Amino acid sequence: MGTNTRILVINPGSTSTKIAIYQQEKVVFLKTIKHPQEELRKFKRITDQYEYRKGIVYEELKGADVPVDSIDAVIGRGGMVKPIASGVYRVNDAMRNDLLECKRGEHASNLGALIAADIAKLLPSAEAFIADPVVVDELQPLARYSGHPYFERRSVFHALNQKAIARSHAKSIMKKYEELNLIVVHLGGGITVGAHHKGRVIDVNQGLDGDGPFSPERSGSLPVGQLLKVAFSGIYSYDKMSEMIVGKGGMMAYLGTNDAYIAEREARNGDKKCMEVLEAMAYQVAKEIGAMSTVLKGEVDAILITGGIANSKWFCNLISERVYRIAPVHLYPGQDEMGALAENALLALNGEIEIKEYK
Repeated sequence: MGTNTRILVINPGSTSTKIAIYQQEKVVFLKTIKHPQEELRKFKRITDQYEYRKGIVYEELKGADVPVDSIDAVIGRGGMVKPIASGVYRVNDAMRNDLLECKRGEHASNLGALIAADIAKLLPSAEAFIADPVVVDELQPLARYSGHPYFERRSVFHALNQKAIARSHAKSIMKKYEELNLIVVHLGGGITVGAHHKGRVIDVNQGLDGDGPFSPERSGSLPVGQLLKVAFSGIYSYDKMSEMIVGKGGMMAYLGTNDAYIAEREARNGDKKCMEVLEAMAYQVAKEIGAMSTVLKGEVDAILITGGIANSKWFCNLISERVYRIAPVHLYPGQDEMGALAENALLALNGEIEIKEYK
């Protein structure tokens, strides 16, 4: 492609849709579209929203200063597709069908590929892609064992941001991602800690509704025996139990807030409960880093901490003081999902990485 390659990025969230147009690596249009709850409540399933959201996105694009016809590719946030290897995938009928049928679960990110595909059809020469969805699966066989054949550990994590940060760090030290052993920690509403071995995430905690550290709103690993007693007590429904694990677990359950900034402010103002909960969350993250260091057999080039909570040097220091002897710790605060998606699309269009087919 030339030096004026234009990429449209579509990133649906639970109550908003972010869109951006990149010219090469530079943002030339950016918009966050808020979707009122009263509008979203009209739809039974999340995937039922895609025609509604697509229409709003296209109207916003028509009002942009950038000619829509000049867009070379449309890339959407990858959703709950089948477990796949890391990379850029062309949106095809198989992917659309899986997302429309919600075979692997419902999530707002499922809309990314659907909207991208429909908008690409309206453009003269654009194709639709996704990159590094949350179900990227590169686990080594031993990591899949749980302890009982009925249950297999699954790979569900912040693949897009973890991979982007890992590549960025490698570039900053003039190395290739595939040459390094890294532990990457994403600190957000959910927390995932991945063991990156020479370009593959060979082990990672299932950060959606599974295991690992508790987070601002997720319970992480729970004592199984106690969990079973509560589940079969007759007091709680399946939905209520699910809320305990995702949404109302973790820091939310202990402190009544999922805002780490508020919890830190109160802790530093003398609130002992807030202090202890935050210290416990950092303690569990550090334990998970320690576990991943054994996966990499102690050969760790760096520990990278990213995500929204990484903006707090105070909280990151609680982790670092426990793990700095394993490997140097580097902070990459925040996350740039839009930029990561655009970068993946540009690499694919330039032939620097393979465009894969979803099957």
